[in-house]
Amino acid sequence: MMYQLYQAQQDLLTPFRAFAKGTGAVLRQFDNGRPETFPLRHFTAALELLGSSGITHIRPSFGFTTVEIGNRDVTITEEPVFSTPFGTLLHFRKDMEVEQPKVLVVAPMSGHFATLLRGTVQELLPENDVYITDWTNARDVPVSAGRFGMDEFVDHVIRFQEEIGPGAHILAVCQPAVPVLAAVALMSEDRNPATPRSMVLMAGPIDTRQSPTKVNELANEHTIAWFRDNLVDTVPWRLKGGGRRVYPGALQITAFMSMNMNRHMNAHVEQFRNLVGGDSELADAHRRFYDEYLAVMDLPAEFYLETVESVFQKHDLALGRMTHRGRPVRPEAIERTFVLTVEGERDDICGIGQTSAALDLCSGLSTRMKRHHLQTGAGHYGVFSGRRWAREVYPRVRGLFEEASA
Repeated sequence: MMYQLYQAQQDLLTPFRAFAKGTGAVLRQFDNGRPETFPLRHFTAALELLGSSGITHIRPSFGFTTVEIGNRDVTITEEPVFSTPFGTLLHFRKDMEVEQPKVLVVAPMSGHFATLLRGTVQELLPENDVYITDWTNARDVPVSAGRFGMDEFVDHVIRFQEEIGPGAHILAVCQPAVPVLAAVALMSEDRNPATPRSMVLMAGPIDTRQSPTKVNELANEHTIAWFRDNLVDTVPWRLKGGGRRVYPGALQITAFMSMNMNRHMNAHVEQFRNLVGGDSELADAHRRFYDEYLAVMDLPAEFYLETVESVFQKHDLALGRMTHRGRPVRPEAIERTFVLTVEGERDDICGIGQTSAALDLCSGLSTRMKRHHLQTGAGHYGVFSGRRWAREVYPRVRGLFEEASA
């Protein structure tokens, strides 16, 4: 019922937001910068804020067309390599003959599209042959496609890695750190030829008992039955995934924004000032962030509930109790894959020690094959996006790739 009401509201407000955005764009052309047009500028700024304030369910574009390598621009083509109803292995193919290290970037299935990692991919592109897990919005997946839980997530990681082939690397950002570590453990135990040479786990909840954050505490305030009864809903029948049980992305983004409501309100007030003052650079940066942040995807109910219960409430991987289709997951079976864990000093989503716990679980690796990096001054997103990611974190990722490939 909750989802039905939300969708009805979206259907009603979307045309008004589009009208406000379009009208603002037209009125902006009459602004000549003179004092007599200042009231028009205020009105135009208000229209733009209204037009861009809504949640969308459409995946934004990665927007990569070329990348500078050496002294020339190389064309990039987004090429789907392998697809299931729940996700696509997307390859950023370069028009060049030189071979580069292959790396699979595993994006979170946590309410945002894989394009949230645009900054991560952008930094990797010049020196690596990059693939990414482009997850499908669950509200667009027919019920006939079946379930998608933690087992299916691990299956996808293994299959995608096999499609890329031997000698590749894998990098997981946030939530998929757990299923990626499980997938690499299973592949290692099976001596799978496609087992990655190195694994990077960034700000992921391997052991949420360490430095618990507000997010971790919220996950333990209620039983799993409460989450199922209060946060899971049914996709309206008029949508492609009608009848599928999901954790709505709109509900998640509302919860996340409520945790930092003052910051988001101040950002929009500042955007109004940017628009009125004509600061196009800051205004564009605000647009880029919120166009991405407010583009949300629904999660399959099975995956959401299993993640809450297994990762945040029972700590199955950390306590050696995680299974994949009834088979024990043994991180100690990883013997040939280099591991790097990365955490942010100011991460308020994944606390210090939660990701580095993976190094102790990978007891079959020698010390020289395990390393950790704590990024000073970085919050959750700063670990994999922005200046600190580019200047301080990525060089360590590059070093790991080089050593593992040697």
